[in-house]
Amino acid sequence: MGEISQFRFPTDIRFGPGSRSALADFAQDFNVTHPLIVTDSGLVETDAFRLVTQRADAVWPDGYAKFTGVHPNPSDEDVENAWKAYADGKCDGVIGLGGGSAIDAAKAMLLKTAFPDTAISEIPFDKLPAELAPLCAISTTAGTGSEVGRSAVITIKAENRKGVFGGPPLMPKMAILDPELTVGLPANLTAATGMDALVHAIEAYVCPVLHPMCDGIALEAIRLVHDYLPKAYADGTDIHARGMMQLAASMGAVAFQKDLGAVHSMAHPLSTICGVQHGLANAVCLAPVIKFNKDICADRYARIAQCFNINTFELTDAEATDKLVEAIEQLNSRIGIPATLAEVGVKEDQLEQLADDAFKDPCHPANPRSCTRKDFLALYKEAYGK
Repeated sequence: MGEISQFRFPTDIRFGPGSRSALADFAQDFNVTHPLIVTDSGLVETDAFRLVTQRADAVWPDGYAKFTGVHPNPSDEDVENAWKAYADGKCDGVIGLGGGSAIDAAKAMLLKTAFPDTAISEIPFDKLPAELAPLCAISTTAGTGSEVGRSAVITIKAENRKGVFGGPPLMPKMAILDPELTVGLPANLTAATGMDALVHAIEAYVCPVLHPMCDGIALEAIRLVHDYLPKAYADGTDIHARGMMQLAASMGAVAFQKDLGAVHSMAHPLSTICGVQHGLANAVCLAPVIKFNKDICADRYARIAQCFNINTFELTDAEATDKLVEAIEQLNSRIGIPATLAEVGVKEDQLEQLADDAFKDPCHPANPRSCTRKDFLALYKEAYGK
């Protein structure tokens, strides 16, 4: 107990139907007179975009700028283009609107406000100023929890890899969780993003880092996903289920300040190499990694099993872990998640490259069980269905 730990839960979160009205507080509290809205082209045609811009019109009657070119796996080019829109518009604040991709791009763009002439992959993080341009993150999904995080995952196109850029100055000044903005999310994305939230919480809980506050938050996030993801999937207009999933996503992201693990190291190259949606990749890889980790942290998985309403009385921890794996596979099936990587378009001849990149990924050193490149290849083969 001699090591000193640091705990932080600083985000100002506005939650509830209609909470997009807090944009007025964002403008006033941070003196934002002409913001840039960062989002993706797919969101522009949605009710969520209409509702938010309707509110923005009232808060900033003299106008605001928009960048709508964020890709599903945001790249450094997206960040540079967003920065150009910010600079050209003489903006003084940022609104990240959408899922993790849009919010991550908005966060990464903050770096350019301090280092306008430097590529984000070259920015000296030890020289970041304490404050960057104010950012309000408005989530239209319930998965990444990027709205409460201090990091952004951005694809560096020249190197075909995902880079993680982070630090306290990237933390949004305000997060808005308005479940009315998630009603139009298609069922398949509701499922995939919801499983992303679940994986965040599970990997955080089993990560061997001391953080009892995050552990408690992770367990409650797991319970919320178990209870409400099937409801949100079955009925997208269920505002209560939508809201509980938004909270679960934010809680999962708060919890993974502990760190993540091997599931994410597998998911990242599945996105960059194969184009698999991040939450979907996590969902397919989760069960194989739990089985891989079982001998190391079955006691932790047994506690997670209880959040799935599994009666662990008279079960060993290993038996409870097996029941958890079955429950996760059943949940995936219930919400339309494919059972194998082969079913989502991954090719068998890509597994070797995937294993190479997963081993290089920065997430797995925090996995409860050490992973070699050979281990990753075996895990990919299992997830592939071989």
